[in-house]
Amino acid sequence: MSSRKLICIVCPLGCRLTVEIDVSAESGYKIYGNKCPRGHAYALKEMTAPTRMLPTTVKISGSHLSRLPVKTDAPIPKTLIFEAMTLINEVAVTAPIKIGDIVIENILGTGSNIVATRTMHAK
Repeated sequence: MSSRKLICIVCPLGCRLTVEIDVSAESGYKIYGNKCPRGHAYALKEMTAPTRMLPTTVKISGSHLSRLPVKTDAPIPKTLIFEAMTLINEVAVTAPIKIGDIVIENILGTGSNIVATRTMHAK
């Protein structure tokens, strides 16, 4: 039987999980090592549709810095990260920008926005 080892990142416990393919289980997987239900949900999501938050920067003009820190406001599918970065790298904004301002709305149709994580005043 094929198995995969994961470390749960949902809470500070960091449970060491083992996930095995099991066609007789409802989800198709048997998960061991979780100390709470969140670990089970995390492992199942990692095996079926992994997602990640995406922190990065975009170009900004008219400010004292040349890069504006941004992030997704919700996780996006892991498979779309490189495609999202290609779009993000093409974006340039102009100061002033407030923390929480949307820089890119609904990136790649994921429902997640790219938002500023720092306020940048104009020079």
